[in-house]
Amino acid sequence: MIMENKGFAKQTKPKLLTTHYSLLTLVTALLLLTACGYKPSAHAVRQLFGDSVYVEVNVDRAEPENAPYVKDEMNRIVYTRFKGHVASKEAANTQIYITYAGSSFTPLSYTNGYVTRYRTNVRVHFRMITPKGQIAKTISTVYEADIQESSLTSSALRIEAIKKGLEKALDEFMAYASAKGMLAGNEE
Repeated sequence: MIMENKGFAKQTKPKLLTTHYSLLTLVTALLLLTACGYKPSAHAVRQLFGDSVYVEVNVDRAEPENAPYVKDEMNRIVYTRFKGHVASKEAANTQIYITYAGSSFTPLSYTNGYVTRYRTNVRVHFRMITPKGQIAKTISTVYEADIQESSLTSSALRIEAIKKGLEKALDEFMAYASAKGMLAGNEE
């Protein structure tokens, strides 16, 4: 410790209580986060199905252009979220069957006779067969969007609305499967 002498500033040691308080706070936070048993949803789903997944998509005959999108999106979810890989039906531990049951459009507002806002209702049925059993769920999603007063962009926006609805349905099914995986993990 240096005393104030001839223009020099006084230096002091940091307070011992402040250092201990910071260290105690850090240790408590780490203890709470690790002791609470938090596990991400990907871990719960991985408990439900293995590393390899087979995905099959059945589509509505009226809108067959959505099948590749649904299959690609489901494959992406398997790769990115669950670190699994897509395999053939014979080699896969888990099989996911997705049936796109169509969509409906409800106009919400009009301007000069054109629909300017609409609601898209998408219905998808999921069936997942795992080594631990089978999960089946039908999901209906709602997506609302604005549309321009032009028939040229209407069909492109319609397909985009269906894709957004399908994406929401896939996310909802993965959340449902995650909850089922968590329950299956707790039973063991």
